[in-house]
Amino acid sequence: VQLQASGGGLVPAGGSLRLSCVTSGTTFSSRNMGWFRQAPGKQREFVAAILWDGRSTYYDNSVKGRFTISRDNAKNTLYLQMKNLKYDDTAIYYCAITVWGSWKPDSNIWGQGTEVTVSS
Repeated sequence: VQLQASGGGLVPAGGSLRLSCVTSGTTFSSRNMGWFRQAPGKQREFVAAILWDGRSTYYDNSVKGRFTISRDNAKNTLYLQMKNLKYDDTAIYYCAITVWGSWKPDSNIWGQGTEVTVSS
């Protein structure tokens, strides 16, 4: 399984970014997917998840109302639209196959993340 996240960058507080994650080596359209992030000096944490068919989503309280997770199964791509970014959103963002309900990664396969830096 390969997971390639992109779209990160430097953005001022209050700004927006859209992350993408292209997957290969797995049947993306049958996988529940999620975004996770790891801030400097902190453990990796759950951000958002989406059901395999896109019918349901779930967010950590810290991003609810500001972030939107979506997917395009035809393109094997997962997205994370981030609005009203805060300094505390600064982290490396990763996508992963996610266990629905536990909000944990299904495996230890992470791939390359994308770095988001929010300036205060």
